[in-house]
Amino acid sequence: MKKLTKVIAAAGIAVATLFTTNAVKAQSTTPPNAWRFGIGIEGGVPVGSVRTFSKAMLGGTARLQYGVANNVALTLTSGYYNLFGADAVKLPGNNNDVRFKSMGIIPLKAGIKAYTGSGFYVSGEAGAGFETSNFGLLKGQSDDGYNKSTKLILAPGIGYSWSNVDLGVRYEHFSGNNYNYGMVAARLAYGFKL
Repeated sequence: MKKLTKVIAAAGIAVATLFTTNAVKAQSTTPPNAWRFGIGIEGGVPVGSVRTFSKAMLGGTARLQYGVANNVALTLTSGYYNLFGADAVKLPGNNNDVRFKSMGIIPLKAGIKAYTGSGFYVSGEAGAGFETSNFGLLKGQSDDGYNKSTKLILAPGIGYSWSNVDLGVRYEHFSGNNYNYGMVAARLAYGFKL
């Protein structure tokens, strides 16, 4: 897990350096009737009871943004999150490393982004998260017979936009089917006008 954290941190620094060399002007408004498209890398930390099964999330998303006023935009976001399986508790007499399986989620969210000035914004998203596998299964254990569920997603956040770069932080909550969980996540994205 320490190696994974170092790789994610190094990749984030490299991407941030690449993007910020061309992005020095803050975006404090979004023009009405203007479309933008952005592709981002996501990193996060699961919180709550899900920490038993996963300690880190990595994913990628695409976001379509439409300006409805000088400082307000509507968003539509989708992509893929991978919650990496954590080490499981070792059973007595078991010397093997036991890990939980990783879990995948496909989010589909609609939202609103309101700029407060000088590139800063607050955002809110709601939508559905489609689980592609189940939590709590050990590596090698089949998930046949388990129901992958669809979760309601609610995600408030804050961020900062430059001309082509967007950096945001949010809390994302997944609820439904008697099992709720969440994560604190960051998104670094490169965007352009359509």
